Amino acid sequence: MSSDLLVDLHDDLGGDDSPSGALDQLKLVQDKQWLPDDPVSLSKSASDIKSLGGTPHLSWDDPFYDISRHQIVEVAGDDNFGRKVIVFNACRMPPHHQLDHHKLLMYMKQTLDKYVESDYTLIYFHHGLTAENKPSLSWLRDAYREFDRKYKKNIKALYIVHPTMLIRTILILFKPIISFKFGRKINYINYLSELEEIVKCDQLVIPNRVREYDDKIRLSLKPSVVPGPISPAHSPPLPFQQFGVSLSVLRHRATDSEEIPLVMRDTIGFLQENGLKTEGIFRRSANVSLVKEVKQKYNSGEEVNFSQLDDVHLAAVILKMFLRELPEPLLTYQLYNDIVNFHNVDKESQAERIQNMLMSLPEENYTSLRFLIQFLAQVSAESEVNKMTNANLAVVFGPNLLWGQDASMTLSAIGPINNFTRILLDVHQEVFTQ
Repeated sequence: MSSDLLVDLHDDLGGDDSPSGALDQLKLVQDKQWLPDDPVSLSKSASDIKSLGGTPHLSWDDPFYDISRHQIVEVAGDDNFGRKVIVFNACRMPPHHQLDHHKLLMYMKQTLDKYVESDYTLIYFHHGLTAENKPSLSWLRDAYREFDRKYKKNIKALYIVHPTMLIRTILILFKPIISFKFGRKINYINYLSELEEIVKCDQLVIPNRVREYDDKIRLSLKPSVVPGPISPAHSPPLPFQQFGVSLSVLRHRATDSEEIPLVMRDTIGFLQENGLKTEGIFRRSANVSLVKEVKQKYNSGEEVNFSQLDDVHLAAVILKMFLRELPEPLLTYQLYNDIVNFHNVDKESQAERIQNMLMSLPEENYTSLRFLIQFLAQVSAESEVNKMTNANLAVVFGPNLLWGQDASMTLSAIGPINNFTRILLDVHQEVFTQ
């Protein structure tokens, strides 16, 4: 069998057919042709990891630093339907004797705690799980039980990328303790190109080892069944297209001399009238078919009436999607380094510093940003009812306002971006004085 892992299930389970007993019979055999992946080795320093394209998002004296530096768990912005994306990379787990798995579990919970109040998607890259780095199967059982309803209720989908017989077998053995409702959320993804339906792969920091494995299995297929490329080529914009078009083009194209893009005017206008007191606004996802339908209407030049659709969460998702699909983020690539390093600015100077930074924005970006932030301040003013404080809004909107030029998003970048967004909301009245 050609696979990254082979599974040898003992015929005799010793009479113990419980999940924990059966799981202990699993034996992994490593496929030796794969070299170790990027930042995995414990011998690498923080500077080594940084040179490989990633930086630990926690300081060296943080109790979870030794876990975070491996980049096993990442947060990658929103998926195509407005849900936060949490990524788990099996290939980045060091040998099990070099990793405190209980600490890993606690780190995972700490990371998820910031996002579980929102709808979210979990993507698990399975390739790279070997005999050397696999956790004990009793740990997997305990982990499932440790993540109680708080963590499970808002997870909308679990995508297992490059599943093997191993993972399928584990899920079968875990069936007695996995709820039917949770089981329906599990999906298998055979090729990275299939992920494009869920999330733009460009925003994921996919380990090189996973990409190489995907190339390998794609090349092994007959030409007639080879899946499409991971990131399909972009077609020219439609005459009325609103999504994926620069703000300058939208402004030039507008016939009504409006400075604010149509999608932002429609969604924010509706939400100001109907959504300010909605609990969890911007944290919930919307009907996938409706999201696609509304986006298609905008791109075809058709009118969209949110009052008729009467769905606050749909309008909220469309607003986030519009921002996320801009060719360049609203805060622009030019400000990326300044924003990521903004934590170095003294508190007394923050408002003035932000004001000066934003003055360098193109006029259409500045106008749209001011319109958005002033609206979010209205949302935050109702936080006792809607539970959306400036900090919560920053977690939602930070990754939709700024990302790097390579489009990928990691915890090391999301933290500073969210922090800047929160401060911007805190001092918006001083910043937008004109």
